[in-house]
Amino acid sequence: MTTHTASTHPTTTPSYDQLPIIDLSAADHGPQARALLHAQLHSAAHDVGFFQLVGHGVTQAETDALLTAMRAFFALPEADRLALDNINSPHFRGYTRTGDERTAGARDWRDQLDIGAERPARAPAPGEPPYWWLQGPNQWPTALPGLRTAALAWIDKLSAVADRLLHELLAAIGAPADFYDPIFGSHAHPHLKLVRYPGSAGDGTDQGVGAHKDYGFLTLLLQDTVGGLQVQREDGLFHDVPPIEGAFVVNLGELLEVATNGYLLATNHRVVSPPGATERFSVPFFYNPRLDARVEPLPFPHASEAPGITTDPANPLHAEYGYNELKGKLRAHPLVAERHHAGLLTAA
Repeated sequence: MTTHTASTHPTTTPSYDQLPIIDLSAADHGPQARALLHAQLHSAAHDVGFFQLVGHGVTQAETDALLTAMRAFFALPEADRLALDNINSPHFRGYTRTGDERTAGARDWRDQLDIGAERPARAPAPGEPPYWWLQGPNQWPTALPGLRTAALAWIDKLSAVADRLLHELLAAIGAPADFYDPIFGSHAHPHLKLVRYPGSAGDGTDQGVGAHKDYGFLTLLLQDTVGGLQVQREDGLFHDVPPIEGAFVVNLGELLEVATNGYLLATNHRVVSPPGATERFSVPFFYNPRLDARVEPLPFPHASEAPGITTDPANPLHAEYGYNELKGKLRAHPLVAERHHAGLLTAA
């Protein structure tokens, strides 16, 4: 793990029983409440890279609409789900069968539906970056028209929450709150996963999803009450994240670590499969900029304390966001990569 230098903002003794809990609504409760929010955000983002977010404004009705549609999708006959197999999508959209996704080369024991902004396919023209393949239409089950409505509404809602959170986070470390507005906007590249962990693999492996960092700006995770998410903390060990009703688990992606030269943390995390045949459902939402965004260094007063980004020769970070996501997709979805993008695999 990256070692950080001492800083002047308030710190507390870390507790591994729960992540820091941040109430975003405090931003509306006057200067004193907002200042405390900023101190808490600063500490959580700098010291842990993970926190639980409450006061976000997403209603229980909105959450229930998504979860109901999601459970209906996973209850469909396998043939209906396989009709949306992502191997048919050069844009990496659609359904992934249990065991077909990889993290660090090992299979993840979960199945999922990958959804992004609903846009026309863009096949890169000669000389254009290959990451434009990541833009394209989603695949939807004809038997569940409500899933499209609920999922796209969730993307819109959580994009707004993440936008507000990013502004408060940047202000919390003394940076211009709107510094990254130009690389988001109407052409941002959000990503939503509807994920089911079906229980243990039966062969002794318990990798629901292997240890990794996210490669965007912010991730907002809705998890059910089963548990299994683990975060690597300051002691280098992976610790459970107990679910909190109505909270999103938020983590910072690699782009914020790059933007702040390591002052803000992108933190390793993983999911351990639930025991036996216990199902676990989770909905991660990834707040990402435009594919062609170049992430400029953030001007902020703590820059002199930044320790530098974590270097990993196996995971080079690119200045243009699209190359980072394409690298991840080619590794995570080898069947799609081999079918549609064999010429890109040497670059992954």
